[in-house]
Amino acid sequence: MTHQRTLTAAHWGVYEVEYDEAGKATRLHPFSKDPDPSPIGLHMLSDEVTRLRVRRPSIRKSWLAKGPGAASELRGQEPFVEVPWDEALDLLAGELKRVKETYSNRAIFGGSYGWSSAGRFHHAQSQVKRFLNCYGGFVRHQDSYSLGAARVLMPHIAASMEELMAMHTRWEVLAKDCKLFVTFGGVPHKNAQINAGGATLHHVKGGLYAMREAGVRFVNVTPTAEDLDNGGAVEWLAIRPNTDAALMLALCHTLLKENLHDRAFLDRYTVGFDKFAATLAGKDAAWAEKITGIPAPRIVALAREMASTRTMLSIGWSLQRSHHGEQPFWALVTLACMLGQIGLPGGGFGVGYGPVNLMGSPHPRYSGPTLPQGSNPVPDFIPVARFTDMLLHPGARFDYNGKSHVYPDIRLIYWAGGNPYHHHQDLNRLRQAWRKPDTVVFHEQFWTPAAKMADIVLPATTSLERDDIGYGTREPYVIAMKKAREPVGEARDDYAIFNDLARRLGVEAAHSEGRATPQEWLAHLYEEARVKSAKVGVTLPPYAEFWEAGIAEAKGESRDPVMFAAFRADPEANKLKTPSGKFEIFSETIASFGYDDCPGHATWLEPIEWLGAKTAERYPLHMLSDQPADKLHSQLDHSPHARATKIKGRQPITLHPDDATARGIAAGDLVRVFNDRGACLAAARLSDRIRRGVVRLSTGAWFDPADAGSNQPLEKHGNPNALTLDIGASKLSQGCIAQTCLVEIERHDGSAPAVTAHQLPAFASR
Repeated sequence: MTHQRTLTAAHWGVYEVEYDEAGKATRLHPFSKDPDPSPIGLHMLSDEVTRLRVRRPSIRKSWLAKGPGAASELRGQEPFVEVPWDEALDLLAGELKRVKETYSNRAIFGGSYGWSSAGRFHHAQSQVKRFLNCYGGFVRHQDSYSLGAARVLMPHIAASMEELMAMHTRWEVLAKDCKLFVTFGGVPHKNAQINAGGATLHHVKGGLYAMREAGVRFVNVTPTAEDLDNGGAVEWLAIRPNTDAALMLALCHTLLKENLHDRAFLDRYTVGFDKFAATLAGKDAAWAEKITGIPAPRIVALAREMASTRTMLSIGWSLQRSHHGEQPFWALVTLACMLGQIGLPGGGFGVGYGPVNLMGSPHPRYSGPTLPQGSNPVPDFIPVARFTDMLLHPGARFDYNGKSHVYPDIRLIYWAGGNPYHHHQDLNRLRQAWRKPDTVVFHEQFWTPAAKMADIVLPATTSLERDDIGYGTREPYVIAMKKAREPVGEARDDYAIFNDLARRLGVEAAHSEGRATPQEWLAHLYEEARVKSAKVGVTLPPYAEFWEAGIAEAKGESRDPVMFAAFRADPEANKLKTPSGKFEIFSETIASFGYDDCPGHATWLEPIEWLGAKTAERYPLHMLSDQPADKLHSQLDHSPHARATKIKGRQPITLHPDDATARGIAAGDLVRVFNDRGACLAAARLSDRIRRGVVRLSTGAWFDPADAGSNQPLEKHGNPNALTLDIGASKLSQGCIAQTCLVEIERHDGSAPAVTAHQLPAFASR
């Protein structure tokens, strides 16, 4: 007989915790209500996962012996010394005080990027920001690696990405009313395993299958056909990477030339069309064929098909993670405006369907529990993908969204949640920059590559070791994440760590607000959210009732089944938040910035690296680095589930059989992937569902350089960011351009260095 099950939540789903007769958590099971549960988190209790836990406060040996900045070039190579909690916190409090008094809070970078916990209170990013704000502020990051270009662009021309994601036309409406679904970049089911704050009911697979069963026709414009599964037929247009904007412009050209555009919609709901139309001269299907590799007759026919039937356009987030990544998103909105179906059931555009579980959800939108972060008096910030530039070039100027800014001089990095040695591009360049600060602090659950590169590592609890509340936007359930087991080693939750630091630094009252325990915070945040939700017609039970039951259903009606329906019905009463209140096909605001790499309208600008570039003569393969199917970013890369997907311990790289044959590569061979920025080892996986000249190396393999002392070591594990380019998408957004990357591949003969990414660091005595 087993103990009664409780629930926990992770970004990839809800899990039921099974206990043995002694009350010990032994297994995790998929959520019984979920129609398509993700397996990613099922091994969170496994010995393999637990083995890599950070168990005690640990300090890099030279930093402990000689103080801040000592032998910073040895980060990642030196052993750690485990110390008592009080000593670690005293040292850290002293270092925070030193940096603040010597350089000011503008020398502290609050680094937290990632999906560290689905819990809304023990959310590391909120916790570190709240603490640093209580202590006088910090340099923050803006935007995200996932959506750097789109987050900046879309408010100028349509709406913020947060608004757009939450208002997508529902899946059942698409099945009923859409006739043609055209997606640029697919609808990758693997990505839709996740939702910020936790997915509860996964619906992307069911939505796609229902559309196919209803007779919707699918066209997938992508270099790899593996990113859309609807259970049936899909037309695949195998486009060259980074050329989607050119294809969309040619579609616009055909609509204009053949008078298939909706002039009435353009006049009433948009601004700037005539200025844009004047730029289409010469951008016809024949022009686009030379760039995209899509036959001109198919481009013309597709434009006619779109105009003749109810069409939904979707775009993958990966398209804006490229040089000039704003352009495909802007071109998609422009194309949708010319078709004139925005606001109609089954028509318009999405941004997009599939990157997370949120889009297309039928459930109501309401406010969930959120930890207040306070106000940050420090004005300095960086676009998140310019992290290395900030460290290498303090005092240098950079453009961003119409203004000029200055990189601050960072002396202390305080990181809680996330792994920059996963997210960032050109990791060899980052390693050089990482030597610059005096001190690098990490709260971590596991000995990730970033933790091994820190000076002070404080062991943090996992979501299974604390009480919390799981909530995600447009998810139907709120989850009582009850503590399932005691912390491993001496791990503490982030709030407890920060509160102890706040006490040492004299700001505990502001930090705790008089709440003595996390449970007091949970009750407060939940009841606060309950009041807000009631104002939009969504009811939640009282906190005590919710906590006792372990789950609460957010009861209410979804009021927005069709994206932009209200705006279409009455554009005056429901103006967009753009300067004109309409869709901006031409943006006077962006044009006024004078950026040569992002003009005032959608266009196609040649990327710095692509298959049509001179560089392709040396590096003839375009490498895509997408989200992995077996984990979220790099989380749980050491779990049995993720390790089972590797080949010979390395990340698989997918290439076309013809490209493999030309290089003497067979399935399962170890290969060296390289360019001027670096090289990594991966294992060959062959597929005819990827375009020739394109390879796909999913992210997530923990960074594992062979020679940590080298400036450009061989990465042994298959991390694509050993190869990617670290420049901004444009002066407008400064977003990351991981998908703009040319490489070459060769078979790796002979012995290969062992993968050591999942080994513990070395420890030393004083």
